Amino acid sequence: MIYIRILERNGGLSLLNRPKTKTNVDIYGQQYSIIGTESTSHVRVVASIVDEKMREISSKNPSLDINKLAVLTAVNIVHEYIKLKEDYEKLEKQISEKD
Repeated sequence: MIYIRILERNGGLSLLNRPKTKTNVDIYGQQYSIIGTESTSHVRVVASIVDEKMREISSKNPSLDINKLAVLTAVNIVHEYIKLKEDYEKLEKQISEKD
């Protein structure tokens, strides 16, 4: 079972303040029960993105074992997150400079 703790924007743990939900998902052929405070639909979207990325990487690197595939997937997803965050910060800066 996987426990997800989502940080709220104010820095507090939303897991402590909101009721938990359990969502069953399939990621790369494995069943997971994810417990967290996000909606079931949100958890399913997250799982779907992870599954899709794992399958994409696996199709290009079929000899990877599951552990290396999982780490490479995490690295790719975090890379995409950082690039999006940088783009967002650039846009925020451009908006604030126009004011």
